[in-house]
Amino acid sequence: MTSPSRSNSRPRPVRVRVPTSSSNSRTKRALLHPRAWPSWLGVWLILALGRLPFPVLWALGSVFGRLAYLLAGSRRLVARLNLERCFPDLGAAERERLLRAHFGWLGVAAFCQGIVWSASRARLARLVRLRHRERIDACIAAGRPVIVLVPHFVGLELGGAAFTALVHSGVYMYQKIRNPVVDHQVKRARRRFGSLSVERQDDLRALVREIRRGTPFFYLPDQDGGRRGIFVPFCGIPASTVPMLGRFAAMTNAVVIPTFPRFLPWGRGLELTFAPPLDDFPSGDPQLDTARMNRVIEACVRDTPDQYFWVHRRFKTRPPGATPIYPPKRKKRNHG
Repeated sequence: MTSPSRSNSRPRPVRVRVPTSSSNSRTKRALLHPRAWPSWLGVWLILALGRLPFPVLWALGSVFGRLAYLLAGSRRLVARLNLERCFPDLGAAERERLLRAHFGWLGVAAFCQGIVWSASRARLARLVRLRHRERIDACIAAGRPVIVLVPHFVGLELGGAAFTALVHSGVYMYQKIRNPVVDHQVKRARRRFGSLSVERQDDLRALVREIRRGTPFFYLPDQDGGRRGIFVPFCGIPASTVPMLGRFAAMTNAVVIPTFPRFLPWGRGLELTFAPPLDDFPSGDPQLDTARMNRVIEACVRDTPDQYFWVHRRFKTRPPGATPIYPPKRKKRNHG
């Protein structure tokens, strides 16, 4: 049984592929190469911004996001098309207001990255309110494996940092970032409170073992599943979704706790809400389990629609014969 007093202790390491000395050497060279210096400058700027008071970051981020709305043509179009499909009952003017507000929150999230990377436990405790924390504390105290179901809201990164600092260290599935400096900084930031990252190409058996040991698993399932996904409704639209939540829960005997981050208005911080654990889950039917997961996410999206990650091509993969929702991406010109 896991004692609450030990909830912030570092969990046992995941036994995944260990980098060789040659790969470590290549990584070190990439981090020190002159090509990496602009990236380091950007990281230091983000860390410096993270020291500003949160209301100042909220104001700067809101302005930045509204400017990004004017400049981000393709992403703005993707978000607009998503809102048109998911909220057909809203008028065009109301959807446009929602779209502008969404870009404002995207800017706030961007300006909070320095907090995500460097804030102390004490600062995170001041900034983030944990609602219904007792729900997850009870599961951890009882020794139950936990899957934290976290949809892609703009406050996701700050909410994740607060969880690992204030509730319990966790384990993530991680997609390696091409920029080695940013990849290094993200991994370093997640490790500082004892959390672990398992790269997607690693053996998932190591991840399953870690969940069974009692390390909460942060699962972010609500992106386009490609041809690996199954089609289940999301906001009334068939959405390709990877049907792994039920399988992970079955393999680990884990309880699934939907968790939703929401920025509070006027720079008052962030609220991280733990919903009741999913009862009678999994059912054993991947179609039913995945559809239920999407309904849970959709309910929260409708409650806070301006903070969902609408710039993602959620409906990129379409059922056979269905009309594409998004225009094709422009191919980069070859000037060689």
